Amino acid sequence: MGNIKRSAALALGMAATLAASATLSGPAMAASSPIEACGGGSYHVIDSHAFGSSATTYLLYNGSTNCVVTWKTGARGNTAWVRAMVQAYGSPGQVDANYYRYYAGPVKAYAPGKCIMWGGSYGDQWWESPWEHCG
Repeated sequence: MGNIKRSAALALGMAATLAASATLSGPAMAASSPIEACGGGSYHVIDSHAFGSSATTYLLYNGSTNCVVTWKTGARGNTAWVRAMVQAYGSPGQVDANYYRYYAGPVKAYAPGKCIMWGGSYGDQWWESPWEHCG
């Protein structure tokens, strides 16, 4: 009888461990907007670049930090190559790129008074800005 209880306890423990790991490794809840993806608050869209009706790369700013998100508008939920990048002049660039279901990013650059370069990709479409939004 002791072996049955131990086996049952072991099985329950393994089931709990598997359930916890499935929960931890599952996809995070997708944000409902580019502003929410950047953290909400005082972020607002200052520029964008559309990839037809498939996706749009948004540049957001909160007074000191730029945030870039490439937001899928067509085929949301289907996995596709999506990329977001931002770089403040004189600093290394930040990039998020992968096969995502909803959006790439957010990537952020602290850049008050600095020019930035930003851009994104959707599938085989790619776009990056020149240095702009200076000062």
